[in-house]
Order: sequence, then C-alpha cells, then structure tokens
Amino acid sequence: MYRDGVLQKEDFPIDDVSDFLAEPDTTVWVDLCAPTEADLAQLAGELGLHRLAVEDAVAEHQRPKLDRYDGHAFLAAYAVQFDAATGRVTTAELGAFVTPRALVTVRKDDGFAIEPVVRRWDQASELAKSGVPFLLHGLLDHVVDGQYEAVQALDDEVEALEDLVFADRPDSSELQRRSFRLRKSLTALRRVVLPMREVISSLMRPDLQLADELTRPYFEDVHDHARQAAEQTEALRELIATVRETQLNLQGNRLNLIMKKVTGWAAVIAVPTAVTGFYGQNVPYPGNGTPAGFWTSTAVVLVLSLGLYGIFKKKDWL
Repeated sequence: MYRDGVLQKEDFPIDDVSDFLAEPDTTVWVDLCAPTEADLAQLAGELGLHRLAVEDAVAEHQRPKLDRYDGHAFLAAYAVQFDAATGRVTTAELGAFVTPRALVTVRKDDGFAIEPVVRRWDQASELAKSGVPFLLHGLLDHVVDGQYEAVQALDDEVEALEDLVFADRPDSSELQRRSFRLRKSLTALRRVVLPMREVISSLMRPDLQLADELTRPYFEDVHDHARQAAEQTEALRELIATVRETQLNLQGNRLNLIMKKVTGWAAVIAVPTAVTGFYGQNVPYPGNGTPAGFWTSTAVVLVLSLGLYGIFKKKDWL
C-alpha cells in the first residue's frame, strides 16, 4: 500500500484492500501467483470486478488486449524470453486489473518474475505520487523491454543464419533446421508483440485516465519501444523468408554447376567409348584369359571408382 507516493505497508491480507482504499490518497498493488477461483472471487468482491474480466484472468492463452469495464479495465500481456542455446521463445502470461486506485496482477505461474517489476518501481520512486499510472508504467515497461530484447536476440540469430548461407561449404540440413526453428520462434514472438502497440495506445486515451500528465511521457516512451519491436518483428519475418529463398536459389545454382561439370567429364569419356564400341575393339591385355588378369582388371575398376568417389566427395558433389 502506497500513501502519497510512499510505500506504507506490505504483505497484508486481501481482506484489508477495501479498508485501505477507503482511506484518502492511497494506492494498492495486489499480486496473485497461480490463484484459485476462491482467491479471485474474494478479490472481485473487494474491488467490484466484472465477472467476464475474472474469467479472462483465469483462462489460458489470452490475446494481449485491454478491455474496459465499468469502474476498471483488464489488461492481458506476455513476458518473453529468448534462449539463444535452443533458439526457442518462451512466454509467460500476465493478467492485470486496473482500477482508479488499485492494480492487481495475476500471474499464471512463476514464469513471470515480478521482482524485476518491483525494482523498476523502486528506481522510479519520483513517479509514485501518480498512483496506479506509476505502477502500470513500470509493469508495461518491463514487459515491452523484455519483448524488445527478445527481438534483438532473434535478429542476431538471423544474421548468423545469413552467414551460414554464404559459407563455402554450407550444411544444408543444419541450415534447414535453424531456419524453421527461428521461424517457429518468430511466429510465437509475433503473436504477443504486435498487439502491444494497440494495447498501450488504448490505455493512453484521455477518457480512460490511466496515464496522467506526469507519466504520459513515460508511457509514450514505452509505446515507442513497442512500436519498434513490432516493426522489427515484421522485418525479421520477411528476412527469414528471404534467407530461405536465397538458400534454395544457391542450392539450385550449385546443383546446376555440378551437373555441368559432371556432364562435361561424361562427354570426354563418351568419345573414346563411342569409337571403341563402334569398331568393336577387343584388344588383348596382359593376363587376358587368366584368373590373374580378371582379378587385376577388377582391382583397377574398384580403385578408379573409389578414386572418382573421393574426388567428387572432396568437391562436395556427392
């Protein structure tokens, strides 16, 4: 509980929320991690929350959004982390009830760490007098910064993929695995990043009174970061498609070059083969008609075949 922008009390029962809100110049933050239906029902009774908003807070896989109800709003957002070792994006869902003097965060599990948000509030204590806008800004700033960092990390991975495409001897299977893995991660990231532009733009509307004069510039900064993350996500989507298309074109060109070389060697060999075949030449060779000659010719065929295989393998034609 904050009073006049100063933290006054922590770790109190939910039953005390309505008592604190009855006092002037107070702001309350309630954090619920994996709450039960009874917890949410108790909180809904304390703050007068709409039944549909409570259902959205419990439901899984909500789209990032901001819904307005009589006397409060409901926010759904996702924290994002990108694991460079696996190339996977993990998301943690968060719901938030926003009232004129209270902010309630509902986390589905511990995947959404609340400690970094608290540190942001402590570092921006000069904004605490704004009450709920101060709390809401710190929360959204943490969410959007995490999304932007994930986009930047994914951008680095795409650049590394580009370098592999133009390597001297690219590993096609590895390129294909990384390409599809990054596309899957980008799809998951895009699903939670793009709607944040509209969410932040909506909560900055004057009629909602969720951003006062003191915090409005800070909300605009968060909105700018959300817009940059969304634009870069769209650019990465096109870039990954271009990388894949370039890879296929390079593979086609390289295959054509190999076929041209092999065809040239086949043409050189075909000329003497055609002449000897036309005249039916059968010149006796040393050991002709003897077992030793048979095994000698067989060994020569095997050696020449293995030699050609080795040459083609070294040139990466096979």
